[in-house]
Amino acid sequence: MILFSRKTSRRARRQAIACHPGQQRSPSNKNVLMASVLGAMLAIAPVTHALAAPLEPIPGATVESLRDWLIANNPQLQAMQLQTDAAQAGVYPAGALPDPVASVSLLGIDRDHPSLLPGNVGSTVYQVRQSFPLWGKRRLAREAAQQEVQAIDFERDAVALDLLSQAERSYVRYWHAGESVKVVDRIITLLEQVGDIASVRYGLGVAAQQDSIRAQVERTTTQRERIERLSLQQQESASLNAVLGRSADAPLAEPAMQPVLAIRQASLAEALRSLEHGDHPLLRADQALAGAARSNVELESRNRFPDISLGLGAMQRGTALDSYEVMLEVEIPFRQHARRERERRSRLLEDAALARAEASRVELQGRLGTAWVRWSSAREQRQLIENTLLPQSDANFKSALASYQVGEVDFATLLAALQAWQGADLARLDTLRDELLGAADVRAIEGNLP
Repeated sequence: MILFSRKTSRRARRQAIACHPGQQRSPSNKNVLMASVLGAMLAIAPVTHALAAPLEPIPGATVESLRDWLIANNPQLQAMQLQTDAAQAGVYPAGALPDPVASVSLLGIDRDHPSLLPGNVGSTVYQVRQSFPLWGKRRLAREAAQQEVQAIDFERDAVALDLLSQAERSYVRYWHAGESVKVVDRIITLLEQVGDIASVRYGLGVAAQQDSIRAQVERTTTQRERIERLSLQQQESASLNAVLGRSADAPLAEPAMQPVLAIRQASLAEALRSLEHGDHPLLRADQALAGAARSNVELESRNRFPDISLGLGAMQRGTALDSYEVMLEVEIPFRQHARRERERRSRLLEDAALARAEASRVELQGRLGTAWVRWSSAREQRQLIENTLLPQSDANFKSALASYQVGEVDFATLLAALQAWQGADLARLDTLRDELLGAADVRAIEGNLP
């Protein structure tokens, strides 16, 4: 009965499948479905990974973002850092012991039956020798190498200051171009409003048509100036990207606010005293080179004292060691003229480094004085424009506009008042730009590294 029921159920199932073939899912359809699901998962995975990966911040919103980007990504600074690391790797070998020397001597070789096997000659001598520089020569060599590393590191800092100053100057001009475009756009809007007033007065028969045409001409001229300032902004963007080590067409973030370039010293005298103390990386690099040359002078002076070499040896006769030996070698400083010339060369290098440091100090002082005067002069001009000229020109324009509306002044007077008002605002931006450019130059000499 059980067997019959199984056969019956199987037969019934086969008949049901035959009657409804569409309800059966073939193995091929199942494989196609699984492949489709797997393909969709593989297609979504890179997109999900891309969305999860953090986006690299775009510099340009603030001065700090530029400084951080430049220090981390500028290829010139990266090359100099690698050079510093390479020099640092040479400090230990400069004061290390020289490699030992091993030798094998075959004595008593039979002329009739020559052989190079130690057991087939009269005797074989094995020797190992090690030289030992004395009198602190290794320490002096290591100190000179370390001071050269410091000089390279300070040179990198000096280059970083120059690059930061270039980046700050380009950023100031980039920001200034954008802000001046905003002022020009405001002038265009005002010219449109003034032109509308002139058109209304012309329609009323109380003004000439030339007033409206003159406003249109001035607006077109101002639009051309706007194109020039936009082009200048694009140029400064390419220049800034070049300093940062980015592609010329790489995007920059819009400046979030006016650049802030603080100056550390309160007066020019204080800044000059800071240079006298040798705080600038370029001066410290020259001083480090002078220290390295001074160590080399002392090293060459101590080369007049002899170094020693110690050695151990063993003599083999046949197949057994027969005896041992100990050797002591003393270097004879015979070439005194060559040693004196090397010592003289090191002294000249020290004098050259000190003279170069003094020349760099004088040059930096001149640059600092020029930049400080340019910065302070631009700051005073900006304050005068903000506190005096802008309020005066604003009041002049409002008075001219009111007088023109009632016919007391002509259109040329109104247009001149408008140009003077907005020209004062552009002059304020120009003096602010010059002030920030001077501050960037002063900061490059002050030695402000992040």
